[in-house]
Amino acid sequence: MNKTMHHTPIRTYIILIAILFFGSTMLAANGFYDVTSFGAVSDGQTKATKAIAKAIGSASEKGGGTIFFPAGKYLTGPIVLKSNITIFLDAGAVLTFSDDFDDYLPMVQSRWEGTDVMNFSPLFYAFRDSNITITGRGRIDGQGKKWWDYHHWLYSQPKDFKSKWQKEFAKQNKAIILPDQPGMVERGFLRPPFIQPMYCKNVRIEGITITNSPFWTINPEFCENVTVTNVTINNPESPNTDGINPESCRYVHISNCHISVGDDCITIKSGKDGAGRNMAAPCENITIANCTMLRGHGGVVIGSEMSGDVKKVTISNCVFEGTDRGIRIKSTRGRGGVVEDIRVSNIIMKDIRKEAIKLNMFYSKTEPEPVSERTPVFRNIHFSNLTGNAYQAGFLLGLDEMKISNITFNDIQLDSKVGFTLEDASDIEFHNVKIDTRKGSPIYAKDSENLIIEGVRTDTPEIGVAVIELVNVQNAFIYNCFQTKETDLFLKLAGEHTKAIYSDQNNFANVKTKIIKTDNVKLND
Repeated sequence: MNKTMHHTPIRTYIILIAILFFGSTMLAANGFYDVTSFGAVSDGQTKATKAIAKAIGSASEKGGGTIFFPAGKYLTGPIVLKSNITIFLDAGAVLTFSDDFDDYLPMVQSRWEGTDVMNFSPLFYAFRDSNITITGRGRIDGQGKKWWDYHHWLYSQPKDFKSKWQKEFAKQNKAIILPDQPGMVERGFLRPPFIQPMYCKNVRIEGITITNSPFWTINPEFCENVTVTNVTINNPESPNTDGINPESCRYVHISNCHISVGDDCITIKSGKDGAGRNMAAPCENITIANCTMLRGHGGVVIGSEMSGDVKKVTISNCVFEGTDRGIRIKSTRGRGGVVEDIRVSNIIMKDIRKEAIKLNMFYSKTEPEPVSERTPVFRNIHFSNLTGNAYQAGFLLGLDEMKISNITFNDIQLDSKVGFTLEDASDIEFHNVKIDTRKGSPIYAKDSENLIIEGVRTDTPEIGVAVIELVNVQNAFIYNCFQTKETDLFLKLAGEHTKAIYSDQNNFANVKTKIIKTDNVKLND
């Protein structure tokens, strides 16, 4: 009896070892690699970096597989993905990334706000691989607070202060192409993106919840065929924690995502200034659909890093609520690049704190210069079926030497304190647009040309304020406008350069004064 009892624990131990071994082998045979079988401990305190790397290495040796995280808490440093690898976080799995900056060394090839650099490893990183997936119902936490706090603290220090990380950055980046204007790159402490595949094909991120990113959250660079779907991103108020930032990518599909972040929700980019023009890699063929954005500087933004061009983008069936701006496209002199062929449709905006739509080529204060590769271009951008409320309906600001051109607004209804403002714009069209403002004209245009304004109206006309005001505008055609409310003044023309303004087929039955103009305005009526 005693002899049997003496050997039972040994036999049990051997049996358990066999179960674990063969169970792990069976999982691996089926293409699943449970990280706990490689030594990962789900206590949320023991770093599993080596165990995860070992699981990825084992799967990669066999041509690929799924790295499985069962329910539990895991702590890790950066995870480097390989071709044909899927990271699968089961429901209840929480993957927390270390906030020890040294864990993200040695530095790797990266891109930071459009500048190509060697930098801290991204939390999830891949380089020139294909068929990469991060999926599941689990959560990943970047523990960004320590990164944010150090970022803020650093800017309170003298400029000649250099941490060991800044010294390493300077050592690794002696030949980088710096942006035209000094910024964070020169300081040399650049927080890592959360998920940054570079030069990869067939990237898929699905189902997971992401929180507390140190910097940009999902940031594919120079990738092809990227899908981000059913992802939730929640970052608190924090510096530069954008949600999804495809940069210099082709064939990107973003859908069914819920985003609330400390900066822009979704931003499309293609490199900054000389570095972006040198790479000459556009971001193109992008679709964004069925997403909700609750908090952030912008709902969907293009730029300002767009020096490699942004082309062929559709944004549809989205809801923006509480963002600073709805749709924003921004650039500045010196950036160069073209933004064109953009379609925005079926959008609801609620409580937008600034502009519902903002197209701005004067993002930083600059002086006019001859048109060159440094000159940005915005053209062929079209908005339709948009409703909501905002502080300002829209703001379009071009450059003296390069007007924003070929912009259309169709079937728009917005409630705003301020209406549309256009300056240095050309070939702009409004069709069936209703803007209910509380201050100023629903449409105000200055130093612009070739305007078509059709079916524009407001239900909140002000005494002494025109529905449409044109200042130094050439060649405008206003037709089929009908005010349903009693209106004091419909059209005001001013400026010595205003000429060739045509008005036809308007119903002014409810308008007290149709048009007022200065003597030097040439009007065809």
